[in-house]
Amino acid sequence: MNNIKIRNFCIIAHIDHGKSTLADRLLELTNTISMRDMKNQVLDKMDLEREKGITIKLAPVRMKYKDYEFNLIDTPGHVDFSYEVSRSLAACEGAILVVDATQGIQAQTLANVYLAIAAGLVIIPVINKIDLPAADVLKVSKEIINLLNCQEKDIIMISAKTGQGVDEILNRIVTEVPYPKKIDNQPLKALIFDSYYDEYRGVILYLRVFEGTLKLNDSITIMSSKSIGVTLEVGVLTPNMSALSQLETGEIGYVVTNFKSTKQAKVGDTVTLTTKPAQTPLSGYKEVKPFVFAGFFPSSNEQYQELKDAIEKLTLSDSALSFTLENSPVLGFGVRIGFLGLLHLEIIKERLIREYNLDLIVTNPSTDYRVKLTNGRIIEIRSASELPDISEVSEIYEPWILGEIVTPISYIGSIIQLIARSRGYQKSINYIEDQAVINFEAPLANMLTDFYDSLKSVTSGYGSFNYDLADYRIEDLVKLDFYIAGEKIDALSLIVHRSEAIKLGRFVVEKLKTIIPKQNFQVAIQAGIGGKYIAREDLSAYRKDVTVGLYGGDVSRKKKVLAKQKKGKERMKRFGKIDIPSEVFTVMLKRE
Repeated sequence: MNNIKIRNFCIIAHIDHGKSTLADRLLELTNTISMRDMKNQVLDKMDLEREKGITIKLAPVRMKYKDYEFNLIDTPGHVDFSYEVSRSLAACEGAILVVDATQGIQAQTLANVYLAIAAGLVIIPVINKIDLPAADVLKVSKEIINLLNCQEKDIIMISAKTGQGVDEILNRIVTEVPYPKKIDNQPLKALIFDSYYDEYRGVILYLRVFEGTLKLNDSITIMSSKSIGVTLEVGVLTPNMSALSQLETGEIGYVVTNFKSTKQAKVGDTVTLTTKPAQTPLSGYKEVKPFVFAGFFPSSNEQYQELKDAIEKLTLSDSALSFTLENSPVLGFGVRIGFLGLLHLEIIKERLIREYNLDLIVTNPSTDYRVKLTNGRIIEIRSASELPDISEVSEIYEPWILGEIVTPISYIGSIIQLIARSRGYQKSINYIEDQAVINFEAPLANMLTDFYDSLKSVTSGYGSFNYDLADYRIEDLVKLDFYIAGEKIDALSLIVHRSEAIKLGRFVVEKLKTIIPKQNFQVAIQAGIGGKYIAREDLSAYRKDVTVGLYGGDVSRKKKVLAKQKKGKERMKRFGKIDIPSEVFTVMLKRE
């Protein structure tokens, strides 16, 4: 294909602003998909994506418009997948920025715009859902003009649902998005912007070819991982796989390889030919590290091997997923899994339950900490149970985030209070029309529980939140342990700031008292730091009247029966086992 006739672009937006619906209309208008095969969210392959109305895995597709070749990438809109979005932007020359006419610019809109500007893309602003009664086109137009420094005539008004105005987007792509540059006689350089594992075919890479040509049966090298493989098939997605003999400079397509895991060919890496390799890789690659961790345990130990096998299968197609085996005295054998964020955690949990029919107990999510020992060595821990004895610990570093909240101006006071309650502090406030953009810093651990829900609550649903990992800072952190009937439950242990420990300890023991069912004996529920108890609640025993069957006789007979019951309860208190329900291990997800 003549590179002058190629247009590579993506769609970026906040969650639920209409990216996937717009992609559907573009596919219809270009006759890429027949009306008979058309369905909502056609590029969203997973059931979870359809149910939640969000894009989890990005999807490329090739379309023909007039005599032009359009390569579209429909990107995820959630903060957890911002690295995938950045690699998708790197594969394109243009971006369609979609903003909801009823909601205006939100946090992820800003984050994606900054990424697109940094990547040097031409941005085509689009206001979607103009047909809704609540649409405020004038207000949203002013927000976009202030953000992009464009003119009102540059903004396209559409309804992706009805198709109104969508044809203008196609014409603007032709006239405004530049074609990919071509440099002759250069060694192959292709960017991996997504990859997944197919159990029948191996690892399939989605590529943008920047230099050179990639052909069938070529020997390829992945430059950062040094993996060497073979191209078993090359082609494009229309949106189904369509095999070709080669992919040329400027084109976007797929490659079926003989790799056995996506860890051999990670997103952002560069593909080159083994026989004639490029000297330097494409810029922008980074190792994506998980920073949210949770323990996954089967409700029955019989399912442990099934859980382990299922996790291993998921890691084949998700290179961001990492896990280690874990053993808990209470929960038995399980795995501790690392995630990119809470949505990533929720998706993997849902997939394990649906696709592998597993009954799971998931512990409270935590982040990773860096611990400096008294001998000078620095170690990383992913749960409180891994923290060494406090006498060996010199300093504990916890991760902090740079956050950005977009909200109507009237909620600024409530949000600053929320940030302060989360041990964070506000850095700056900027304004876009009647919206405020609040930049702040806060510890990541305090964002993992119910910060997002609290934000939606104090802003009546209008606030949106985006964040990025900043650095690790020395804080006065302690290990908060919980004891049920004198037995320490490691799976409940937390690393918290000393100033929050007593309040949090009291909250958790009160919550546990409502969750743990009553026993035949009194149960003490306690919170402690370093063996010193700071909070306690007692779960009273069942009251059973053992004298109900006694009629008449001496009062000493009644006393004898009650004394026997008392002795039995004391023995049960020493030897009795408590059945702890799975809800106990998610007690920290909602603090309010």
